[in-house]
Amino acid sequence: RQGDRRALARADLLLTRAYADHVVELHRPPARPGLRYVDAGLAPQPAAVRTLLDETAGAPSLAAHLARVLRVNPALDGLRQGFEAYRASWSHLPQTEVLAGPSLSVGASGDRVLRLRQRLGLGPGRFDDALAARLREFQAAHGLAASGTADAATVAALDAGAAHYERLIRANIERARAIPARPGGRYILVDAAAARLWMIEDDRIVGGMKVIVGKQAMQTPAMAGLIRYAVLNPFWNLPPDLIRERARKAVRRGARAITAERLQVLSDWSPSARVLDARKVDWRAVAAGRRYVNLRQRPGPLNMMGRIKFMMPNDLGVYLHDTPPRDDFARDDRRISSGCVRLEDAPRLVRWLFHGSARSPSGAAEQRVDLPEPVPVYITYLTAVPSRGRIVFQPDRYGRDRAL
Repeated sequence: RQGDRRALARADLLLTRAYADHVVELHRPPARPGLRYVDAGLAPQPAAVRTLLDETAGAPSLAAHLARVLRVNPALDGLRQGFEAYRASWSHLPQTEVLAGPSLSVGASGDRVLRLRQRLGLGPGRFDDALAARLREFQAAHGLAASGTADAATVAALDAGAAHYERLIRANIERARAIPARPGGRYILVDAAAARLWMIEDDRIVGGMKVIVGKQAMQTPAMAGLIRYAVLNPFWNLPPDLIRERARKAVRRGARAITAERLQVLSDWSPSARVLDARKVDWRAVAAGRRYVNLRQRPGPLNMMGRIKFMMPNDLGVYLHDTPPRDDFARDDRRISSGCVRLEDAPRLVRWLFHGSARSPSGAAEQRVDLPEPVPVYITYLTAVPSRGRIVFQPDRYGRDRAL
């Protein structure tokens, strides 16, 4: 206040150090990423303090520079803001236990109703419309059906307490740290928990769609890779579990069960593989696991890959692809694939990846088209997601939260 130069210099140093510490922490990679990076350069890199301060000092616009360095990725930025909103909305309420018992709805009264009203910040009374409305808010925010009835699942969520949900948000913040800041860059974010995909440019979501992800026994892994090319009119190479399933059909109905699905039996998966006669295969041995064959489906309108697949070469065999069955996207639980990601609107993703240029397949099978530049794909798993400034919790269908 007196303008003492040494005091001003010390304040300058303290504030500079606080700023640098804050940005470094903001961009800190998680101790356990939980994400497998199959391409170099996709993992977050710790900020170098000297570089950060040089860039800050030399920035033409300090405001623009701060806006850039204080953003990480939409998931992490939204979770940080949503965490504060959650604490303001729910953490300050009394953490009164409602206790398990019969479902409570409008008109109910008694000790558990009084506990419920206190838990949600309301005064004494019966189960009225105001309590039902407040309960619906809680249910919507905590990934529950917004019925306005205090059923067993809702009471369990209430009795878990705000501290439990704060820990869950923090855990998902750690998951989101595995996705680096990519200022000015384009990338794809897939959330396997929500079964949704987002297209991101300059750290802002520019489009999204539903996806289908792996079933419980064949979970879509958390990973990061680069889409390098698309394949038009792809074959579909069946995974082992589906090969055995088709073999059981062939045991019951004969080899026509294989040819009716436009499936080919291959000698191996090499480029020079020979197509074998399905009538000469011992399908009973294949169904029993005593023999292994390779099956692929020829391109066409019924091919499970649809018209296009997007390749990010990796040893997990995971990629994004089109699919003909459309009704599956209306399901609430879209965990039905063998690990790959099926796209609700593959043509839209084509246009975005190729900067507005459509790609239409000709009659030939397996046409490779390289992207103008590789595009990163981050497949994560978020059970707490930001939505319009608040947090929405999602079911932990893969059961991964406890380990984190």
